[in-house]
Amino acid sequence: MERVRIQGRGGGRRPPGGAEEGRRRFFARLGAAVVHHPWRVIALWVVAAVALIATSPGLPTTTNESSFLPKHYESIEANTLDAKAFPQASRTVSSAAIIVFARRDGGALTPADTARISAIVATLDRRRIRNIDAVTLAPESPNRLVEAALVAMPKAIVNGTGKAAADAVKVLRADIRPLIPGSGLVEGVTGTAAQQLDSQQSSNRADQIVLAATLLLILVLLLVIFRSPIIALMPIITIALVSQAADGLIADVNKAANLNADSSITTILIVVLFGIGTDYILFLMFRYRERLRMGEDPRRAMVSAVTRAGEAIASAAGAVMVAFLALVLSTLSVLRAIGPALAIAVATMLVAALTLIPAAVSLLGTRVFWPSRSWQREPRAARFSRIGVSLAARPAVFAAASGILLLALAVSALGYHPTFDLSSAGIPSTAESRTALQTLEKGLPPGSTDPAQVYLHSASGRRLSAGQISSFASRVRAMRGVGAVAPPRVSPDGATAYYSVTLTRDPGSTAAVNLVKHSLRPEIHAAAPPGTYALVGGLTAVFADIQKAIDHDYAVVFPAAAAVILVILALLLRSVVAPWYLMASVGLGFAATLGASVLVFQGLRGEAGLVFLLPVYIYVFVVALGTDYNILMIARLREEARQGHTPRGAAALTLRHTGPTIGSAGLILAGTFASLSLAGNTILSQLGFAVACGIALAAFVMAMFFTPSLTALVGHRAWWPGHGDEPGSGPPAG
Repeated sequence: MERVRIQGRGGGRRPPGGAEEGRRRFFARLGAAVVHHPWRVIALWVVAAVALIATSPGLPTTTNESSFLPKHYESIEANTLDAKAFPQASRTVSSAAIIVFARRDGGALTPADTARISAIVATLDRRRIRNIDAVTLAPESPNRLVEAALVAMPKAIVNGTGKAAADAVKVLRADIRPLIPGSGLVEGVTGTAAQQLDSQQSSNRADQIVLAATLLLILVLLLVIFRSPIIALMPIITIALVSQAADGLIADVNKAANLNADSSITTILIVVLFGIGTDYILFLMFRYRERLRMGEDPRRAMVSAVTRAGEAIASAAGAVMVAFLALVLSTLSVLRAIGPALAIAVATMLVAALTLIPAAVSLLGTRVFWPSRSWQREPRAARFSRIGVSLAARPAVFAAASGILLLALAVSALGYHPTFDLSSAGIPSTAESRTALQTLEKGLPPGSTDPAQVYLHSASGRRLSAGQISSFASRVRAMRGVGAVAPPRVSPDGATAYYSVTLTRDPGSTAAVNLVKHSLRPEIHAAAPPGTYALVGGLTAVFADIQKAIDHDYAVVFPAAAAVILVILALLLRSVVAPWYLMASVGLGFAATLGASVLVFQGLRGEAGLVFLLPVYIYVFVVALGTDYNILMIARLREEARQGHTPRGAAALTLRHTGPTIGSAGLILAGTFASLSLAGNTILSQLGFAVACGIALAAFVMAMFFTPSLTALVGHRAWWPGHGDEPGSGPPAG
């Protein structure tokens, strides 16, 4: 094996850059202020958290996909036209919930069964459950295997952000059950409002499961790493306080900006706060322990840790926040709400990592490591030392091997297929709304569960003629993918006709979305008689518009986030070379993560596709967190180079010192996101696997091998034109 030369280029000392020296002094002063006034810092945090919790309006969420879209999309325009043309009908959703009846033995319903169902429906209708306008029987299914009752609710309740619709379904389900025993029937409630209830309950269970799994994982891993119960408990206690403050800030911002997130946001916030928070605490504590081993007293060691790690942590957090904030450029309100929420969470955690944690540790001193005494001696780090020496000796081999692995996974991303039913994807397959929907589809065509809504409107506002109304219906009925067209309903002014169009495909399927987007919607537009225009609305149309919005976001959000992160890296490193290959490696990590998700969910598990929001989440988390680890690695590479080591020698030393930090942080963060797979619904399972996989690739492939090997190969040119790796160009040693 080639012997790696650690000491290298000498040269005269260069004065540190003014901006960089200013940043170093800022973090040095911050560390000194916190260490000298720890009780004041802790008191300020407690007071701020209590104030935010007491005044928080709560985090508004919704499962109504149409609320995510701007007004200029056709599905929203159709909904607006419906409200104007049919003001009375538009106030009520006639099928907000659907009660599905079937025989327990799976056979066809008998006349006695039908009579019993009619009596049950009449009883429920007479009870006038709060926020339920009516319960009426739907037309019989052709094969008599099922019978359904439509539950009408006010549209403002169904599409609102509160729990009124879900509470109504909860009462409805409770009232039905005593009416079924002895009838030989089975029943279930599905539909939009029922999905809201099941989504809320699933989200609550997911929060509990993910929180428990995350806490257990952090406890176990930190105990193994530091062998100290105090350090193991510190992130949990600290982040519990920080999360309350962050939740209050997020709720205030969302209320002020009138933003709604989907119901999975609370679970994601738990994972982000505990995962990223633990990472930042690890970065700081590893540096603190390193400075103690160099002979500094505990207070001075903490000031040094904040001074040296503060800029890297702040830059990493800045990159994460930028990636999240780029989502405000999205056309989907669900992403515009999630972006600021996650950015606020990271910003709050950053401030805590640089103030609250140093304050607590400065009070405890070396007792924070109790009962372990391993902090007093330098660990051998034999494994990372061997890896570092091998990488420094053969950087091209390590760069090629890690690059080929990422490329091989990235190829699978070409097979990505999106699915759009956000409500169903957020609900476990065993939930009543899912099982009842499956029962309903045994007796009715797939599209009848949520027909497309087609509107024909007179451009001049005059009454439509009978010929226009009937000829348009005939043309729509003959189109590919249309199973049936119900008799039209004409508005009181005669200017608008509404057609309920049953598709031959499942309304939430990719096939139905593509049918509406590429075939049905253009044909319906062309079929409108002269002097009129047609609009297509309904659930499938909403999904088609969401796909269009996502395509827009791919072209706007992704480049915007990448560009700003590139600037952050350039300012941090004073280089225009290193940021480009760092961002290229992160982009490759994104493609590899999506490819791995395609292999697992579409290949091994045979699912039709991935939730349509998943690529956005992967991009944001993998780009943000991948950059996080790259920043930590590249900052240490530069620091070692400033001590006079060659590029290869700096790579070897960086792997030895920073490898354990990134490995521990990556393991904890990947594990916390993997806990989302325990939530029991498709959205969080796919998100948990994808982000955990992306973080593992970012930590153990990109940051550990790809970045240092490329930096070793590029050498001194990586820092052009700032020459930030030259001895004397940064903070002094010691």
